This record gives sequence, C-alpha cells and structure tokens, in this order.
Amino acid sequence: MAGFLLFPFRLVIVLAWGLGGLFTVMVVFPMLRLQARQRAIKHWSRVLMACCGVRLRCRGEPVLDTAVLWVANHVSWVDIFVLDSVRATSFIAKSDIRKWPLVGWLVAGAGTLFIERGRRHAVRAVGHQMNERFARGEAVGLFPEGTTSEGMDVAPFHTSLFEPAVRAGVDVQPVALMFLHRGRRTSRYAFVGEQTLVHNLWNLLTTTGTEVEMVFCPVITAEECATLGRVGVAAKSEEAIRKIVRVNAQRPEP
Repeated sequence: MAGFLLFPFRLVIVLAWGLGGLFTVMVVFPMLRLQARQRAIKHWSRVLMACCGVRLRCRGEPVLDTAVLWVANHVSWVDIFVLDSVRATSFIAKSDIRKWPLVGWLVAGAGTLFIERGRRHAVRAVGHQMNERFARGEAVGLFPEGTTSEGMDVAPFHTSLFEPAVRAGVDVQPVALMFLHRGRRTSRYAFVGEQTLVHNLWNLLTTTGTEVEMVFCPVITAEECATLGRVGVAAKSEEAIRKIVRVNAQRPEP
C-alpha cells in the first residue's frame, strides 16, 4: 500500500525536475561555458537521484580533472545519472535511448554520444566524437557489455570502443556499479528483458532503502594502455569490475 502512495508523489517530483532539466538543456546550456554546463549536470543528476529515493555511495578515487574513459558495468537507465553525480560524463549509448520520452531528451542534451548499432562506420563515427571530448579534457563513459544485466556478474566486454582511448593516450578507469536494497544486493532495479521503462520506474519509485555503490578501481594509465592494446585494456577492465561485482552476489535479496 505504501508503494502506491509513494509512486505518484515521487513521479510528480521526478517529472517536474526532469522538465526543469529539459528547459535548462534547451534554453540555458547554449549560453553557458563547458565547465558551467558540467557543474549543472553534476548537481542536476544528484538531485534527480535523491528525488528517485536513491542514495549514492562512492569508494575509490575517481579521476575528476583530466580526460579519462570511465568503463562500467551496466544495470539500469539510472547508471548514467549515477556516474554524472560524480562527474559530468559524455556517455556512449544505443541510439534507441534518444527516442525515450524525457530521459532520452535529457541525456541527448547532456552530451551523450549515440551509436547506431549495425550500421557501417558507426564505431568510427563515435570514435571521432570521443576524440573531441578527450581533447577538451572531458570524461567519456562506456558500458562495454553492450546491454544491461541483473548486476550480479559481468558479461564479456566488447573491445572496439576502447581503441579511441588507447590512440588518444588517455587513462582508463574501471567502475563497478552495485545496486542494493536495504543493505543487500538486489536485481530488482535492473532494466532487463522485456521490461518497460514504466515498469522499471515503478520498481524504483515505489521502494525505499535503495542504494547504488560505485567503486572506482585503480586507473589503467595511458602508458599501460599503449602496451596492452584495446583487447588487453578491455580484459583488464572486465576482470577488475567482475571481482568487485561478484562479491556477495551469491546471496542476493530474494
């Protein structure tokens, strides 16, 4: 019963905040410098997660002031905003997300790089955009599994989009994302299978005690990336994230 009461209350707040963010992206952002836009994205994302009832926990030392490729496992649509709460990041996402109401418009306005999977030269086109972001000292976010999972393990990483980071000579930092409900690992917030965005929103907005823990692993330096190559960097990132994600995953919340 509490969930039925909580859902409309939170939904109204989230929609209002989202519309405010859309106005900012469309009207205010064109007048702001890059650093001001990044600060706005970081603040806006933190408030959005609070409106959704998500508490954020951060471990490790995220790279905050130089160009970097953040590589993370992918569980939900909120992953983008969770990481944006630490540092405004240009994420690489499937072009389908651009069509989502509100969420798609927001991430597009925040600088998301959309990839048209299955099209020739799609990786090359995104690679050029990544290089532009790196040249400006920005962070780029990559979910190399290529799809979402329940968050209890990590699927094999695709390696192609590691190449621009290796060629640009930037550091790569693996990031492990873990969702918890009242202190226990859970898959209830995973956006997987045939689930709709509305269903996933219901799961999130009707629940209390939601936490997302971000673990920023040691950086793979640009020099090490040059030695390992994209396949080696992808393998090392995958291994680092898997070791963390699998901890306590054997006994998740029922």
